Amino acid sequence: MPIHDQGYRRYGGQRAGAGRAWAVIARAGVRTLFARRAFIGLLLLSWIPFLVRAVQIYAAANLPQAQFLAPDARMFRSFLEQQEIFLFFITVYAGTGLIANDRRANALQIYLSRPLTRLEYIFGKFAILLALLLLVTWLPAMLLLVIQVMFAGSFAFFLGNLFLVPAITIFSLIQVSAVGLAMLALSSLSKSSRYVGVLYAGLIFFSQAVYGIVRGLTRDSTMAWLSVPLDLQQIGDVVFRLEPRFHMPVWSAFVVIALLIVSSAIVLERRVRGIEVVA
Repeated sequence: MPIHDQGYRRYGGQRAGAGRAWAVIARAGVRTLFARRAFIGLLLLSWIPFLVRAVQIYAAANLPQAQFLAPDARMFRSFLEQQEIFLFFITVYAGTGLIANDRRANALQIYLSRPLTRLEYIFGKFAILLALLLLVTWLPAMLLLVIQVMFAGSFAFFLGNLFLVPAITIFSLIQVSAVGLAMLALSSLSKSSRYVGVLYAGLIFFSQAVYGIVRGLTRDSTMAWLSVPLDLQQIGDVVFRLEPRFHMPVWSAFVVIALLIVSSAIVLERRVRGIEVVA
């Protein structure tokens, strides 16, 4: 049998442009999750509130006795608040192993070899969560606006509430960025996805428990900034031009969420490396 020379040969494939490698990670991650029946079931479950709100909008537009169900800014704010429980479960299901599994398999050295940079790797992982979480927050909320126009047969509500488009977009991006980066940062700290899930649940529920204790002692909601979910709720009320539900200064909620995002970025910058340095 002849032995052919397997020496150097020119690469015959297509060379992707610089800065596009993150999209490969994002597409592969999304496809992997959509191949799981459990995840598809979770997504379908998360769209049930959308169907309920769509029926509400239809009834308000076509039944005179259902005018009390007419949509307003508070309805859209309440819808996004309802989606928080699904936001939590999807973040845990899809995000715990995004970096932890790569660290367990010692795959970071392979990922971070050229031409993939750390920034592209992190953004590719973040894009997975970004797409999935916007799928259950921003997208259904915007579709509800479209449905309202269709059922009402008029642009009156839309034109009278144009601020809802930027409000839904801005709040969804703030919410998704905060929880997505926090999850990625926690995922970079461990090689066990289960442990990462526990850490994330601890971040959410422990902060709420601390505020609950303080609220019980002071009988005041000024210290609500101690809870990350309540900070997001306060920001949501302000973005949707509603009366804030807590007595804490609005700026404190923005500061806490900003610190969460910045600290998560710092953790990712230090933990996502091709070679792990043990001190």
